[in-house]
Amino acid sequence: MGIVIAVISGKGGVGKTTAAANLGLGIAQNGKTCALVDFDIGQRNLDMILGLENRVVYDMVQVMDGEATIKQALIKSKVSENLSFLAASQTKDKSVLNSEKVKTLIASLKANFDFVILDSPAGIESGYEHTIEFADAAIVIVNPEVSSIRDADRAIGILDSKSNKVKNGEEVAKYLIINRIVADMVQSGEMLRSEDILEILNIKLLGKVPEDKGVIDASNQGKPVILDKKSIAGQAYTRIAGRLCGEKVDMKDIEISDSGLFKKIAGMFK
Repeated sequence: MGIVIAVISGKGGVGKTTAAANLGLGIAQNGKTCALVDFDIGQRNLDMILGLENRVVYDMVQVMDGEATIKQALIKSKVSENLSFLAASQTKDKSVLNSEKVKTLIASLKANFDFVILDSPAGIESGYEHTIEFADAAIVIVNPEVSSIRDADRAIGILDSKSNKVKNGEEVAKYLIINRIVADMVQSGEMLRSEDILEILNIKLLGKVPEDKGVIDASNQGKPVILDKKSIAGQAYTRIAGRLCGEKVDMKDIEISDSGLFKKIAGMFK
């Protein structure tokens, strides 16, 4: 049986869907089978980031309603045969989701893939609750700013109260990815340090992703940035995907800029 991971944020615009796409592809590149599921009913975007928007025929709602099989609805990635994608519906809203249908869908995916990555909608409404309900673990995406941390904290609180695992007396594993880090801004105090964020949220750090202008361009082209070996964000997602797949990958400190590093070294000789 595979592991089901919900990618959550609480706040929109922090790069959650981009993270889901890149982690899914990174897992596939590590030789594991992965199903990426877009749970953002009515506002799907994951298909565009993956470059698969023109290949969507059936969506997850049609699968849950018995109008299509999972095999018919799953779309193979163009860059890795290990990665499959299940699209959200654009014509329905979140009210079509119910626990039994979601449970059946996820159980079927879990039986056929090593990893099932659920891209949750922004916010903490019913669509979010259905995404986390049957997840084994959650990856929380934040930006190093107060509003993002606050909303993530609320999302974690709901995860701890609504998760089926918690109701059964188990614990949901929670991991943190700090996204869009600008080293100079961290050094100047304009952005929160990772230590401060971890102290507030009290969950395990999975990785840090630096700000990278190439991410937007990659998303617009439908080519996840992890495919760009020169991209600093792509390299970060590669490291994070490796950790998810059980590899021992050192945590690279991306919060010290070149100028900050020079000052640190100079200070050692004073």
